[in-house]
Amino acid sequence: MMAKSRDAGKDEMPDDKPPYLTTREVADLLRVKERKVYDLAAAGEIPHRRITGKLLFPADDLRAWIEGDTGERPAVLTGSHDPLLDWAVRESGAGLATLWNGSEEGLGTFAAGQAALAGLHLPEDDGWNIAAVTARDVGDCVLIAWARRARGLIVTPGCRDITDVADLKGKRIVNRQPGAGTAALMERLLSDAGISAGDVVAATGLARTESDAAAMVASGDADAALGIEAMARRYHLHFVPLIEEQFDLLIDRRSYFTVPVQTLLSFGNTAEFRDKADAMGGYVLDGLGAVRWLSP
Repeated sequence: MMAKSRDAGKDEMPDDKPPYLTTREVADLLRVKERKVYDLAAAGEIPHRRITGKLLFPADDLRAWIEGDTGERPAVLTGSHDPLLDWAVRESGAGLATLWNGSEEGLGTFAAGQAALAGLHLPEDDGWNIAAVTARDVGDCVLIAWARRARGLIVTPGCRDITDVADLKGKRIVNRQPGAGTAALMERLLSDAGISAGDVVAATGLARTESDAAAMVASGDADAALGIEAMARRYHLHFVPLIEEQFDLLIDRRSYFTVPVQTLLSFGNTAEFRDKADAMGGYVLDGLGAVRWLSP
C-alpha cells in the first residue's frame, strides 16, 4: 500500500468531487501510472466498477481502501465464468462488477476479502467445491448452489470422429488459464484416458471464459474444447456430453444481505431467468439457492 503524502491538501478527495473517479484521476491521486491502476483493477485489488465497458472508481470505497479500512467487501463477483450467471448479473441490474479469473484465482481473491462472491466449479474426488473452500479456511461465508451444467467436448464440424476424450490424441484443443476449474477437470480426464500433454496440440492462446473456448472452436483455431452445452448450442457446434458438474457461489455472509447480492439471487427465482436457462440449454436449476456448505 502506498504511504499517504504529507501534502495532504493535494491528496485528499474534496467533498465536491463526483462520486466516481476516472482511471487518470486515481492514478494522479496515488501518484502511479495509469497502467498500474488497470493492473490493480484486473487483480481485484482496488475498489472499482465497470460501467458500459469503462472503469470507474467509487470515491468513498477508494478512500476507505487508501486508509486501510474497507468495511464491506467490494460488490465484485469473481471466479469462474458462467454464461447464465453473466447474463443474470447484467439483466437483473444487480450492480455487481465481474472479474472472471477462474475458480482457483477467484477463490484466492475472495479469501483476500477483495470480492463479495465467487463462482466455483472445482472437481473433487467425491463432488465439487466443498473440499476446496474448506481447505482455504475462509470464515463468515456460505456456499450456495447456482446450477448443474452439462459439460463435455465442443467439437468443430470437421472432427465429428471425436466421440470421447480418448479421441483427442493428436487434436488441437483449447487450453484454459491455470487455476480454472475446466483446466483441472481436463487434466483429470486426459489422465484417466491415458493421454499425456504431449499427445495433444495446444491451440494458440488461452480461453478465459466459456464463450471464449467455444469461439476458438467455431473460428477453426481448435478442433475441440472442454466446454458446456449452452456454448455449443450458441455457436451451433457438435457437443459430446461427458459429465454433469456443480457450479456454486461462495458468498460472504455480510455481503449476502446487501442489495446487489439479494437482487441477483432474487432474479434467479423469476420466470424470466428460468426461461433463459431453458433457452440456453444444459442447465439444471432444481437446487438453485440451496446451502451446500457453511463456514465454521
